[in-house]
Amino acid sequence: MIDLQVFRDAIGVPAYEDEDILLYRGDALSLLDAIPAESIPLTVTSPPYNIGKAYEVVKAIEEYIEWTANWTQKIHRVTTSDGAFWLNLGYFPLPDKGKAIPIPYLVWDRVPFFLIQEIVWNYGAGVAGKLFFSPRNEKFLWFVKDPLNYIFNLDEVRDPNVKYPNQKKNGKLKCNPIGKNPTDVWQIAKVTSGKDRSSKERTSHPAQFPIELIRRIVLASSNEGDVILDPFAGSGSSLEVAIRTGRKAIGFEINGEYVDTAISRIKRLRLDLAAQRAQIAMFQGD
Repeated sequence: MIDLQVFRDAIGVPAYEDEDILLYRGDALSLLDAIPAESIPLTVTSPPYNIGKAYEVVKAIEEYIEWTANWTQKIHRVTTSDGAFWLNLGYFPLPDKGKAIPIPYLVWDRVPFFLIQEIVWNYGAGVAGKLFFSPRNEKFLWFVKDPLNYIFNLDEVRDPNVKYPNQKKNGKLKCNPIGKNPTDVWQIAKVTSGKDRSSKERTSHPAQFPIELIRRIVLASSNEGDVILDPFAGSGSSLEVAIRTGRKAIGFEINGEYVDTAISRIKRLRLDLAAQRAQIAMFQGD
């Protein structure tokens, strides 16, 4: 286990820090160069999709693919020998080719990792289509550095919702008593916005990940005490998950507004967890 001080000494003074978190404001490409080689067990992130969101600078397709190859190469350098890289990407149009091309189809062979699997995140809310089926999924690409040696904690993420939990074959339970493998299609609700439908965890970020989604990745592909990296930290979902699951985290975010949002989110979480501990201690003292 590497102490966060090692990273602080290497990268510099962050915009925010506590015992588990280092959050930097800056460009991921330059900040990644400061991280020691083979020091990060898990990177989970979602870079800009290059579709014109308020926080994006739209690049030509070839430039975007080259940019992706550049920063993922840097991720590869800092990943431990048994480490993983989870990459979320959406869709964009390609002139004369398609309305919504999955970005992973264009960049997967430029990523210097071994691809274990594509995970489909199926969510409930989204755009309603008229001349096409309503989009309800995004992709995660699960990469590892060594296909013969990587962390996979299946028991940590098993689905307890088993239809026939007591079914036996030759006197033995057919299903693991902890639960079933959740498969490669994950049905997890999106973080929604809007009057009377906004998710409880909603922040001002327009493309926020649900905690449950990142939690499953972190539990499956890292161990307690590990350092998680998110080079495009946004509103800080991965940082919150790290705290909640007993990990440490390093986040990079170029947008100052989202850095402030993430800091406020972490501070609020710290207060909530402290209040929960105080309440537990009070009842235990009775």
